[in-house]
Amino acid sequence: MILPVVAYGDPVLKKVAKQIPEDYPNFSVFLENMWETMYNAHGVGLAAPQVGRSIRLFVIDASPFAADEDLSVEEQEQLKSFKKAFINPTILEETGKEWAFNEGCLSIPDVREDVVRKETVKIQYFDEDFNEKVETYSGLAARVIQHEYDHIEGVLFTDKLSSLKKRLLKGKLANISKGKVFSEYRMRYPLAKKGR
Repeated sequence: MILPVVAYGDPVLKKVAKQIPEDYPNFSVFLENMWETMYNAHGVGLAAPQVGRSIRLFVIDASPFAADEDLSVEEQEQLKSFKKAFINPTILEETGKEWAFNEGCLSIPDVREDVVRKETVKIQYFDEDFNEKVETYSGLAARVIQHEYDHIEGVLFTDKLSSLKKRLLKGKLANISKGKVFSEYRMRYPLAKKGR
């Protein structure tokens, strides 16, 4: 089932999400809905808070990035098969040089900005079968993980922008929370007037 994506301004996007117990009700159904919602919106990642659930879960399928000809063959190969669910993740370390990349977010349609992040991330998490993993990722894979991880920490990519950039985007972000934005997928706007 395709779920509505929660828009900028909803308090759920600013909360630190809770750990998921292994007996979380209907977890496999919810996880399937997350994948379906992400693909429907043409996203490469989706965190549970973005569909209104404040739990520590995100899904990533970075394969669309594999077509980027500017990437090394090695990174293209890594991205081609990078499809995972991350349950109760913890970033253990972020290392390497910082680099800027133009990011967007399904909860903030029509806004893209350069965000600076570290190159490599080491993450501990549980997979869909609740098996514990510790893995290291670099490049775009690391960036998508960092972006989605921020969501479960109550941080949006716009929070990482300079105060000038934030001021310039203020009106646009206010319009998004009111539903005054075009989106190709179903969204839930926190300040939308009913009956419009």
